[in-house]
Amino acid sequence: MMYIQYIMKKVATTLRLDEEKARLLRALAGYEGKRLNTVLNELVDEYIERHRETLELLSIPGFLKECKEGLEEVKKGGGKDLNELDD
Repeated sequence: MMYIQYIMKKVATTLRLDEEKARLLRALAGYEGKRLNTVLNELVDEYIERHRETLELLSIPGFLKECKEGLEEVKKGGGKDLNELDD
């Protein structure tokens, strides 16, 4: 069996939290026997996963520009309503 190890570069960042949120996070991490860094990384992973589809759409060349243009068209009263769209 072959194992592949992925080495990911770690970066340090500053996170500003309300004092109460930070206190609660530390308490929960301690209760679970985890380091605060581990809990925060888990939360970031969950956030990214929830937005995976958005990230995929934004990676399509021209997608964001097309969305902005469509939104402007709708604001000006243009576009089609749902009944007019092709199936």
